[in-house]
Amino acid sequence: MGATMRSAVPTDQTDDLCCAPITDAALSERDAAELAPVLAALGDPVRLRLLSLVSAQGEACSCHLEGPLAKSQPTISHHTRVLAEAGLIVGDKRGKWTWWRVAPGRLAMLRTLLGGS
Repeated sequence: MGATMRSAVPTDQTDDLCCAPITDAALSERDAAELAPVLAALGDPVRLRLLSLVSAQGEACSCHLEGPLAKSQPTISHHTRVLAEAGLIVGDKRGKWTWWRVAPGRLAMLRTLLGGS
């Protein structure tokens, strides 16, 4: 019972049966470095929902985000700042409120970097 199992394929032939080695990543180091903070910003459920709301509306005032997200204005400000720093949304100050919209081309860039069409 204590016998050692041996491969049916001689060890000198195993390299021929393996697939080609991975020599290049789908994402370049530069693209990965650019994408990582964007994905980190989207890693929070509130920010992901916030981006979805802004995207669906085309433009949204900070004052209109409190209700749907059930968050206070300081919390909304924090999350919009993180998304803006990641380049996902851009703001336009109108009076005391900021109106947010998805940064032009940013979602398309994400799809491209992640291998989507």
